[in-house]
Amino acid sequence: MIAPIALIGFALLLAMAGPVLLRRSSWPERSPRIGIAAWQALSVSLVVTVFLTGVALAVPAIPWTTDLAELVRACAMALRAQYSTPGGVVVSATGAVAALTVFGRFGYCLANGLTSSARNRSRQLAALDMIARPHHDSGALIVDHPAAAAYCLPGRGRHIVLTSSTLAALDREQLAAVLAHEGAHLRGNHHLILAVSEALRRAFPGVGAFRESHAALERLVEMQADDTAARHGSRLTVATALVRLGEHAMTPSAALGAGGASAVDRVRRLVAPARPLGARKALMATLATGALLVLPLFLAVAPASAAGAMPPCPADSTSISM
Repeated sequence: MIAPIALIGFALLLAMAGPVLLRRSSWPERSPRIGIAAWQALSVSLVVTVFLTGVALAVPAIPWTTDLAELVRACAMALRAQYSTPGGVVVSATGAVAALTVFGRFGYCLANGLTSSARNRSRQLAALDMIARPHHDSGALIVDHPAAAAYCLPGRGRHIVLTSSTLAALDREQLAAVLAHEGAHLRGNHHLILAVSEALRRAFPGVGAFRESHAALERLVEMQADDTAARHGSRLTVATALVRLGEHAMTPSAALGAGGASAVDRVRRLVAPARPLGARKALMATLATGALLVLPLFLAVAPASAAGAMPPCPADSTSISM
């Protein structure tokens, strides 16, 4: 019974304390790349922990317990004792169903979201083929429109789209910064990061950790793209471009744009002095992120390892227990 209890406790800790700790920390915004990894690790760890909890509950009733015991060189009776829970077969069956439901629900929402985004991008690309013209310097697609907008369409073609008003609003350096920002989205496959977090949010709407993770990732991928753009120019240039785009910004669905709801906070971050995280703190944050992914596996496997360290069973004990 050790494994299920430990995993349930860890899942509750992740769901309740994890988002609070990350939300109150400043290092994710100081290093958006590590911050993205941390929020992703929190979500993945929570899903894996719930899945492993279901598996741990199902272990005593699965027909291949003896094979699993041989794999870890443990007595099947000792292995079952480590994972046993009150309720017997009912609890074990519930655990198996819960494990399958978690991944089934997430897989359905992810597939549905990716399919919907692909359809939206296809419709937008079809419209762009009719109304857009290529920019002579950058290769971006230009659309005549009175509102300023700059966004990218991932997937087939990986296009960057600008409106004519954007070209009028930005000078050469600011335009280069915006193009670098959108290019960072495409190279980083940020649409996939957001697709996974959105799928978790939709699959489990009652879990606040997934809602907070998706909102945080929406900000952090923009901050990471801002930092990439700033390396091609200056932070003040990127901030100025965001301000000019933010006045009348628009971004279609299934696209990633330089403006958006987080633009004000990002401008404040860019005009403030840069505060790199530093090698020591970056290493600590990376190790903590890795620990989030490893701990569920450790908690699930530790009881089996303990069973393997116990004295071997008598020759007929396994057959008696079946």
